[in-house]
Amino acid sequence: MIRVLVRLALLALVAALAAVAALAWYAQRPLVWDGEAVEFTLRPGTALRQATRQIAAAGVPVEPALMGLIGRVAVDGTKLQAGSYAFRSGLTPVELLEMMTRGDVTLREVRLIEGWTWRQARAALAAHPDLLQEAAALDDAQLLARIGSDAPFAEGWFFPDTYLFARGDSDLSVLRRAHHAMQAQLAQAWQNRTADLPYRSPQDALIMASIIEKETGTATDRPMIASVFVNRLRVGMPLQTDPTVIYGLGERFDGNLTRAHLRADTPYNTYTRGGLPPTPIALPGRAAIDAALNPAPSPYYYFVARGDGSSEFSRTLAEHNRAVDRFQRRPAKSERK
Repeated sequence: MIRVLVRLALLALVAALAAVAALAWYAQRPLVWDGEAVEFTLRPGTALRQATRQIAAAGVPVEPALMGLIGRVAVDGTKLQAGSYAFRSGLTPVELLEMMTRGDVTLREVRLIEGWTWRQARAALAAHPDLLQEAAALDDAQLLARIGSDAPFAEGWFFPDTYLFARGDSDLSVLRRAHHAMQAQLAQAWQNRTADLPYRSPQDALIMASIIEKETGTATDRPMIASVFVNRLRVGMPLQTDPTVIYGLGERFDGNLTRAHLRADTPYNTYTRGGLPPTPIALPGRAAIDAALNPAPSPYYYFVARGDGSSEFSRTLAEHNRAVDRFQRRPAKSERK
């Protein structure tokens, strides 16, 4: 009887060792298939067995039952991280599971561009095919509340940059990151600002930065353009900047800014109203923020575009009129001849 039990025990041990060897062989055997990498999105809370079934259905030749065993004895299958993955032919089952426990997700990107309006930024996010669209149904106040912001308006409060995300991430998560980035950039620049600037708050500086962003054709001109606007604020001169008027026109603007537009009063018409407009008019980048908070010291109150992207700066209206004649009016007359 004892001999029989010993033999049975030995057979069971041999069978167990064979099973372990077979599992180890399967765990290290490359998974091979024809075609491109298989993209797979793991949703939060998905269990290992369910995940491996979905991976098999997507085209990766895995055995869900064996993957479950590997997830219990070799890789901690309870720690799968949600996200989008790209599985390439030649991966072993262990490598595949390790990818999902490490969170080696594939990343997409979306760009928010300096000088874009908030409307343009929302449109870019809404058009991205890999973002989960949650913002579309929200107005600005609701959206700001969802991302935890107490900003009084959305315009200008999202930092223009390239944002990476996993396929299926929410557009709100990208906006939350862009908003926090703008808060951090503005706070840092505010701490390092020039003394005695005519701003009541960082929000005023953000508004000014957005104007500088829209007015600057050449990057090196930013601090000087900032100085013109700061000098005007200090003495109570209207800013008289076309981009604010255009922003106030909104979708009514057809690309042709007329004298009638400049005379028509709106909260954003800096020809008819003094001081800063009520909100930013675009998403300013860090260079524009720095220029707003560290303008170049200058005696200038006027500037005009030279036609090559740079600007001509003047101290007096008479100098400015001569610069306008030189760089804008006279070329226009010669073109008509």
